[in-house]
Amino acid sequence: MSPASGTPLPLTWLYAPGDRPAVVQKALVSGADVVIVDLEDAVAPDRKAYALAATVDLLADPHPVPVHVRIHTPRDIPPLAPLPGLSGFRVPKVTHATDIHRIAQAVPGIPLFPLLENALALEHAYAIASADPAVRGIALGEADLRADLGVRDECGLDWPRSRLVVAARAAALPPPAQSVHPDIRDLDSLAASCARGRALGFLGRAAIHPRQLPVIEQAYLPSPDEVAAAEEVVKAAEAEEGALALPDGRFIDAAVVDGARRVLALAARA
Repeated sequence: MSPASGTPLPLTWLYAPGDRPAVVQKALVSGADVVIVDLEDAVAPDRKAYALAATVDLLADPHPVPVHVRIHTPRDIPPLAPLPGLSGFRVPKVTHATDIHRIAQAVPGIPLFPLLENALALEHAYAIASADPAVRGIALGEADLRADLGVRDECGLDWPRSRLVVAARAAALPPPAQSVHPDIRDLDSLAASCARGRALGFLGRAAIHPRQLPVIEQAYLPSPDEVAAAEEVVKAAEAEEGALALPDGRFIDAAVVDGARRVLALAARA
């Protein structure tokens, strides 16, 4: 639980194709923190209209799990925006802040999550992240970004990933979630990639299959040693205000204390 808001910290975001209502229903009970109904890449062109209609039916009622929709085109927004089951829009292929301005003005108050998928978007990362109060988070669309940059392996994405983390922090947004890991069978590779993402400052990850969810959650939960260290920091901060040194010589200040509280909030999930 978040100490500030009392709401669970999302670590898992599960995509489900909008033209397969049975799969969406399974996603809703999968244990994912957020379900993303996909109207874009996961849906064939001749199935787009059906996917939109099925998603309108789905969101006619609220669900216990937050449901986001990754739109295919801004024309998807008007029939979905007023529905009680909608928790936010994932907006693909955003390259400029003006892309967000137009949507935020059309549907005020609905949380927006821009996806940055090419080099130009990455150059505008902070402008996009801070474009409007409706923006609640940003993420990379790594498949398209890899193609745009000609990147061949994970290391080539370290700088774009770090750029996104910095832009989110600068815009006072939550740490971004990692993009999907496309191999649903290689869970060891997923775990290793999550560990790398966590080291870069990400929090949680999008998934394309329920079997990936526990791997992602475990990778992002703090270890017992991390929890013990965080408890020591918070206890010391509660006993004495301002900067101070722990018995082992470690110096802590307000930023360190905030980080320790985030660790304990994540640990509470377990």
